[in-house]
Amino acid sequence: MTLTQQQDPRRWKALAVTLTAGFMGLLDVSIVNVALPSIQKGIGGDAGTAQWVVSGYALTFGLVLVSGGRLGDALGRRRMFLIALAAFVAMSAFAGAAPTGEVLVVARLLQGCAAGLLTPQNTGLIQDLFRGAERGKAFGAFGSVVGISTAVGPVLGGLILAVFGEEHGWRWVFFVNVPIGAFAFVLALRLLPRAEGRPARLRSEIDFVGVLLLGLAVLGVLLPLVESEEDGLRRLWWLFPVAAVFGFAFVRWERRVVRHERTPLMDVRLFTETPGYTPGAVIGAVYFCGFAGIWLVFAMFFQQGLGYTPLESGLAVTPFAVGAAVSAAVAGRLVARWGRRLTVTGLSLVALGLGVVALLAWLAPGQDLGLVVALPLLVAGIGGGMEISPNTTLTLECVPTRMAGVAGGALQTGQRIGTAIGTAVLASVFRAVLPASGNDFPAALAVSLLCAVGFVLFALGLGIAELRARRARASNDQLLSATTAAPYE
Repeated sequence: MTLTQQQDPRRWKALAVTLTAGFMGLLDVSIVNVALPSIQKGIGGDAGTAQWVVSGYALTFGLVLVSGGRLGDALGRRRMFLIALAAFVAMSAFAGAAPTGEVLVVARLLQGCAAGLLTPQNTGLIQDLFRGAERGKAFGAFGSVVGISTAVGPVLGGLILAVFGEEHGWRWVFFVNVPIGAFAFVLALRLLPRAEGRPARLRSEIDFVGVLLLGLAVLGVLLPLVESEEDGLRRLWWLFPVAAVFGFAFVRWERRVVRHERTPLMDVRLFTETPGYTPGAVIGAVYFCGFAGIWLVFAMFFQQGLGYTPLESGLAVTPFAVGAAVSAAVAGRLVARWGRRLTVTGLSLVALGLGVVALLAWLAPGQDLGLVVALPLLVAGIGGGMEISPNTTLTLECVPTRMAGVAGGALQTGQRIGTAIGTAVLASVFRAVLPASGNDFPAALAVSLLCAVGFVLFALGLGIAELRARRARASNDQLLSATTAAPYE
């Protein structure tokens, strides 16, 4: 029996190390938002350069997720984790020391690549190290990291700027990753299990044509979205049909690779023959359209509309992060018993909480709105933790271990695309309502949040449909089992 088939006694310590590294990679998606004014003051550059510090990271992060998962499946998750973590730490130091805006953008592009290689190793390692109910608890911890990292980014970014000052504080947003990442690297060397079996040959194991086709398809979707604040949707709309062409070519190519009994980048049977994977991935992507898009809107509302500092703005949304942290850990323990009912309940709470925030912003605007919305944000956060953690577990529960990295990468890619769509849509709505309402910031916030609620309700409808499908499959399995067991008469 191999180590991954046994219960590795160091599995929880190894998980803590990998989640710490994964937290850093996901945190850097949102933490830099509050530092953009500081970056422009400290390093110069126009608004477009500053925006690419954020969007460039998100772009390369999303581009390499599936390829990173496949590399982990083929070459060993420990090896890929260590390589990606070392690269992430190095690029964080590079970004913090960047002398010009152009160098900072390059550093962020490379940092995003490293984070995209790092993140899917987490789900793969969970599949390798944990079995049964423990796997649900491990995915619960991973779900906590995904949800919290997005929600607390503005808080930590504001805190770092408050400690180190406006002029140089932005550099420490990147430098803080260096000691944490170096410590995690040393622990990972000791705790992560070595892969057994023959070493993979890169040329024969990696589908480079598939990597190219999928990369071009994802690029065609993400680039107009991450450039939306620079009129990217109008200028680059033609990339969407180009992405569809490359996506179609990718599916055809992967089917051809499977027919010739070679190793595909992403076996498309993952979506057609793995129960629960496709609906779970779609639910996650749609939810992230509503969930991830609200943070930029909140930052604009609190800082531009109410005059909050970056730290105060971050603290105003902390109840969501607290609720998500607690409920994700609890939901991970309950997912084996409650299943898809958890995500349905969680999505209902998110829609309720954000809807109440929108109503309060509309009816009771004021300087103390950050305190007024604390309770409904807490409710929404509890619901968010009940969605991300169980949905990850339920989506990946039937995925073969050999495909765990790719499956996790594809799931994260959907979430990154959802993040880009949600951020573009909600920010555009906020900016469109603001002048139309005579600079009524509460009205702009309310309308934007109602759009977010619409995304969440759509995900809720998909969750209810998946719950019914699961019940139907369970009933059919019971009927088939009873029919097979019945004696012939």
